Amino acid sequence: MEQQTGYWRNIREATRSVWGGLRLTFRHIVKARKSVVNHSIKTEGYFDQQEGIATVQYPHVSIPLPDNGRYKLHNEIDDCIVCDKCAKICPVNCITIEPIKATEEIGRTSDGTPKRIYAAKFDIDMGKCCFCGLCTTVCPTECLTMTKTYDFSVFDIREHNYAFAEMTAADIADKKKALEEHQKSKAVQPPPPSGEAPKTARPVFKPKIKPPGT
Repeated sequence: MEQQTGYWRNIREATRSVWGGLRLTFRHIVKARKSVVNHSIKTEGYFDQQEGIATVQYPHVSIPLPDNGRYKLHNEIDDCIVCDKCAKICPVNCITIEPIKATEEIGRTSDGTPKRIYAAKFDIDMGKCCFCGLCTTVCPTECLTMTKTYDFSVFDIREHNYAFAEMTAADIADKKKALEEHQKSKAVQPPPPSGEAPKTARPVFKPKIKPPGT
């Protein structure tokens, strides 16, 4: 008798549990006739506005991303002055730069900053990046930014190393040779003509200040 009572009790509990789950499912089906509107978490009643379809048809549809999000890095190499600040401040050393000094100004960035250094190499290893954003903060020309690309998974981690320099091997060799010749020409300065005194540094002007009462 006790076994029969336990048997029917288990059936009642199972039926009650299944019915509770079905009611919850049907309630969500009724509310899922529209998509959830994305609000800022600062919006009043944020958690009361989360009823509806929360999933999206990714990758054909994606949720809006914040403008200050930290995702994949990008360097606009035309605006880069190769100052090396980003590589120095990077806590994980994911930025590798090989600069070549130019013999003269080679152009200007979009904000008017003169460019005097070539970027023979500018690599960012996103496999090492900790997404701290420090490199974008110190960039003086704002050429280094974090994009909204967050899905860039690969099978080989070596593919996370992104090269932004556009110079070819021949260009690099030519620029290095030109720099060496320029440095040699500056090292060998011709002697001044006879009878002409060598140029000396201009004296520093020090104003005479009289003590008070004189």
